[in-house]
Amino acid sequence: MCCLPVTNKLTACLFESILFYFPGEVKFGCILRRAGPIKTGKSLACKGFYLIKTTMANRSADTLFQLIKSLEKSEKRNFKLFVKRNSAGGDLKFLKVFDALDGMKEYDEAILLKKNKDIKKQQLSNIKAHLYKQILTSLRLISDENNIDIQLHEQMAHARILFNKGLYLQSLRVLDKMKEAARGHHQLTYLQQVLFFEKKIEALFITRSMQNRADQLTNESEEVNERLTVVNKLSNLSLQLYSWYIQHGHARNQKDIDEVNEYFEKHLPKDITKDSFYENLYLFQCFTWYAFIRQDFLQYYRYTQKWVDLFDRYPMMLAAETAMYIKGMHNLMGAHFDLMNHEKLKESIKKFEAFTKHPLVTDNENNRILTYVYLYTAKINLCFLQGNFTKGLKLVPFLEEMLKEYGPFLDKHRVLVFYYKIACLYFGSGENEKAIDYLNRIINSKADLRTDLQCYARLLHLIAHYELGNFDLLEYLIKSVYRYMARMENLSKVEEEVFAFLRRSFRVGAHALKPEFEKLLETLKKYERNPLETRAFSYLDIISWLESKIHNVNVEDVIREKYLLGKKVISN
Repeated sequence: MCCLPVTNKLTACLFESILFYFPGEVKFGCILRRAGPIKTGKSLACKGFYLIKTTMANRSADTLFQLIKSLEKSEKRNFKLFVKRNSAGGDLKFLKVFDALDGMKEYDEAILLKKNKDIKKQQLSNIKAHLYKQILTSLRLISDENNIDIQLHEQMAHARILFNKGLYLQSLRVLDKMKEAARGHHQLTYLQQVLFFEKKIEALFITRSMQNRADQLTNESEEVNERLTVVNKLSNLSLQLYSWYIQHGHARNQKDIDEVNEYFEKHLPKDITKDSFYENLYLFQCFTWYAFIRQDFLQYYRYTQKWVDLFDRYPMMLAAETAMYIKGMHNLMGAHFDLMNHEKLKESIKKFEAFTKHPLVTDNENNRILTYVYLYTAKINLCFLQGNFTKGLKLVPFLEEMLKEYGPFLDKHRVLVFYYKIACLYFGSGENEKAIDYLNRIINSKADLRTDLQCYARLLHLIAHYELGNFDLLEYLIKSVYRYMARMENLSKVEEEVFAFLRRSFRVGAHALKPEFEKLLETLKKYERNPLETRAFSYLDIISWLESKIHNVNVEDVIREKYLLGKKVISN
């Protein structure tokens, strides 16, 4: 590592901009450090920066390493017992690899081979593949036997064993029980497998299990196929809409709205069965994403509520689709936040927090991670609504620990959302430098998703530098952010007005800034009811920021006052 002092203001600004906006072009992972701000008059000089070149080791995310790190202590103990029971003894190299990987904090193949000299590099790939398979087999033996998928899978395996033994009638009896269980839990894909196997047995052997067997199996197969076709269309539509949102965020303009409307209307099936769990689940999801993309938050709320209520109508499906219920609750809490209904949000958080103690959550790593992520997202959102940013910041150490522990198991999108929310907490509390640190994590990420989040992270990053008085850096950043947002088709009239204000502010003295803030506030308030302009206010409460500048207080104080005033009006 070498440290090169960068004292020229323009050079420092250029390097920081390159790092922020073109991270992929910077070789050797250039990092900028500031030795401390130097005040010159009323601005902060962009001095004291150091360009640090670091070379990072190429360490890929090893799938075996991730699997081992996901194991509980009891699962590790069970794996070793499983190996001892099923091995003839001797020197088990794959067990040595297991112990070595279990003791690592980060995967490093060189260290692994160094500690196990009897393992050749050429052998390692096969040993790891065998170990991976053995771990999964041991986990299967201690899996939840109440899981409907596992039950049906085992029944199908039993039916095949009996079939291979020539015990066709016994095989059909097992399939009959499996069919009943699959119907009761709305498992259409398993039902299709059962019917296919039953037809195979009937076609190969004369079982005489019942009269009119051919007609019955044909009718059942056609009915299941029709229902599966509808479920498939709905799940495809839901996935495509969600994928659109993950890529772009909320609709940017009328062109986006027209595109989404056309796609939705073209692909939404008409013949939906009212008493079908999965058809209703995917239907509600389709309308949820459709409304959310268009920022129709009232419709978004209605369909997230229907999504959650569906599990009250079909309580046996909670165990089969726990992750779907968790996702539904997350979106319901998000809808309360978007509608600024803090009381309903508090109620939902309380209900969801109670659910986190359910065995369906505590006994399942995936469900546990999802509930943690969504619960603390909702808690941060409640802090935003109540203007209690300081309270929200107390959650940050826990969130950082959670991201560190569960990072490999979280999707990049969810991590970026956390960074943005944490940055907003710091910004609202007046801690702009810390806000910039978290925004840099978003800006420097290479994830090709949520272009909206990337754009507004840059805009908030720009405003945070404005708050710090880093005008030497700001002049260049305004051009960079404007070009980026224009390229991403993310410039609305609200953003255009903000950029125009920031450019003007360089030519206005400090004594004349307050009237400029008031003028911008009056201009932006005209756009609050415009459906195509509300997108900007969803990501960044620019109105409260302007009011904080006019009254010379933190954003947190402005939002808190609005919240308390709202509570007073409701109580009266």
